[in-house]
Amino acid sequence: MGDFNLALVIVAIVVCVIVFISSIYLLVNYQHPDDANQAYFPKFVVVFGLSVAMISILMLPADVANRHACRHAIYNGACNLTLPMKDLWLVIYIVDAILVFFVIPFAMFFYEGDQDKSLGKRIKSALIWVVTTAVVCALVLGILYGVIGKVDFSVRHLASATTTFPTSWQFSDNQPCIGNTARQCSAFTANVTSEKTWTMRTTFPEYVVALATIVGSVLFTIFGGVGIACLPLGLITAFIRRPKAVITRSQYIKEATELGKKARELKKAADGLHQEERSGAKGRKWKKNVKAVEKELLQLEEDVNLLEEAYPQGEKAETAWAFTVLGYLAKFILGILGLIVSIAWVAHIIIYLLVDPPLSPFLNEVFIKLDDVWGLLGTAAFAFFCFYLLLAVIAGAMMLGLKLVFITIYPMKWGATLMNSFLFNVGLILLCSISVIQFCATAFGYYAQATAAQEIFGHTLQSLRGIKYLYKYNVFQIGFVILAGLTFLYYIAFGWRRKKPSGRFQLAS
Repeated sequence: MGDFNLALVIVAIVVCVIVFISSIYLLVNYQHPDDANQAYFPKFVVVFGLSVAMISILMLPADVANRHACRHAIYNGACNLTLPMKDLWLVIYIVDAILVFFVIPFAMFFYEGDQDKSLGKRIKSALIWVVTTAVVCALVLGILYGVIGKVDFSVRHLASATTTFPTSWQFSDNQPCIGNTARQCSAFTANVTSEKTWTMRTTFPEYVVALATIVGSVLFTIFGGVGIACLPLGLITAFIRRPKAVITRSQYIKEATELGKKARELKKAADGLHQEERSGAKGRKWKKNVKAVEKELLQLEEDVNLLEEAYPQGEKAETAWAFTVLGYLAKFILGILGLIVSIAWVAHIIIYLLVDPPLSPFLNEVFIKLDDVWGLLGTAAFAFFCFYLLLAVIAGAMMLGLKLVFITIYPMKWGATLMNSFLFNVGLILLCSISVIQFCATAFGYYAQATAAQEIFGHTLQSLRGIKYLYKYNVFQIGFVILAGLTFLYYIAFGWRRKKPSGRFQLAS
């Protein structure tokens, strides 16, 4: 057991280092050139937030591996010598909440503040916004906690008579209990009226975590349900829509001329909106037009990238085209593999969570068999499925942000992502990561049993007054599967079609 514990500690340290390096890599390669050599505080928040989000997802597999470390111990208290997972979970939750509700909003307000103001005034303005938001949230949480911050446990009062201690034990289906007269145990013969509700007030931190989990679960159900389908199908449809051959120079000039005309129209519209902003006319109509311009700008950037792919230029044009072909081939292969994982996820939710009693442990049993092959193989597969679910949430958020008007666009593009987009998406990831952990702990309850995560996400969360019915009737799981099915049908009906040019941009007057 000692060797296993040492290996687990080493793996945990190595994973944390890799996660930190990966976060820096994402920041460096996704950041906009305008943010180079500046905005250091938002960058620190982005790297730290991404690291916390990834580590929180990977902590659930670590929790399972930590439980395995003392599974075969022959003395009591062996599990006390393993990693203190419950304390680590609480630290992650506290840091997660501070980042989502205080640090990231402050960094966004500070970054988006008027650049003409002094540093002190920008900090003061950001603090005013954050403190105001915190006071409002604290009042709402305090009122909710005072009114409905209780837990309702369903309990059954059982009582039975005493009997002589038997000299021999004989149990069967017809005789499950001790005694010759009683043929059923008290739990079976108890009257329905013996079931009562045991009410107790939960602690305020637990209630805050529960409400944050509910908010994250709503976002997770929407974005995760859409993303579990659009993540693999988006890669496959990108391969289907790929440019089949290099276009001619005359075609390139024609398309480039149209894009240039569209860019001038967008610039004219943006200048008009900027003048309206300076004059103070920032009403609902102005915000609607701003979002329309943002969507058209993103579409223009996508059209420019597609045109550059279809007509590579320079001395290494043939090499660039070869890499383009290989890139689309890699998308197709990853899309097929992702589709298999997505189908396995949806099937597991239906088989193990929605059907009562479960038809099969399914993926739980797969992970257990992989652990029998090698101690950490099943844990690695478990980590992959949990992390894939987080990627699905990000993919769903990006898709809906581009399709729906009422969602603010914070796109992330390679080499062109501003810090406010980074901060928004990191906050979204952190908020959904708690729900991803809770969802995985429930979906893989058989494999992740007796872990610290299950202790935290146990009956307390699922018995909170006003919230328990969402878990009792599997609202989040059903919504997840329905949205995944609708997204799949959308891609089958429209995803394979090549996008048509959006035409001339016309700003609504």
